[in-house]
Amino acid sequence: MTTISRILLFVLLLPLAVDASTVLRADDAQDLVRRVTGVLTKARDYRVETTITPKVPMINVQPIQATLYFKQKDKFRFVTPGIAVLPKQGFSDISRLLTNTDMFTAITTGQEKLKTGDAAVITLLPKIDSMDVVVAKLWVDVKSALVHKAQITTKSSGTVAIDYTYGTEAAYGLPRRVVFTVDMKKFKIPKGVATDLNRKNKEKDDKKQASTGTITVDFRDYRINKGVDDAVFTK
Repeated sequence: MTTISRILLFVLLLPLAVDASTVLRADDAQDLVRRVTGVLTKARDYRVETTITPKVPMINVQPIQATLYFKQKDKFRFVTPGIAVLPKQGFSDISRLLTNTDMFTAITTGQEKLKTGDAAVITLLPKIDSMDVVVAKLWVDVKSALVHKAQITTKSSGTVAIDYTYGTEAAYGLPRRVVFTVDMKKFKIPKGVATDLNRKNKEKDDKKQASTGTITVDFRDYRINKGVDDAVFTK
């Protein structure tokens, strides 16, 4: 076969190769999502103590203690004596998507090297127009099937980036620390905190304020699969 013939053959086969790899990537994405879901569903319920530390521009909020309760499916509740400054996304949206695979299409959109190892970038595209989530991206460790980073874009609250750190509860997909990075233009401040916002540094130029803030949640004293009463979520 001449050199020109080889080049022509390569050009003709290239579209087929691209199509085949795309199908494989889609299959791989669905398989990886199933593995992630398999890890997460090991925890049927849990109770965990948390410390919530907001670092949000123009808001002076001290760290607060809270108890988080979870029960499948999609039951979350923070119990705290004060006001918890938390983004709407993150705790429930990813869990809801991953445990309802008919609600989204998963595709692999890249690979990245993380400190923990190789990660596949999985993009979740909701199939239901009425969902608040527009798109979600997950950085999933290929070996452990743990989500180490996420980015969620919603209609109501813009984009939130999330970083996860794991400890001894990694087998259940439960983190030791979660750091949210929020877009201040879209972040909804709790009513009780907004009063402080109105009193604080009115003379400062808005342009000098940071456009993002962070909220760190540290977890301790997990009680996994010990049972959580449904009454906790209705109080």
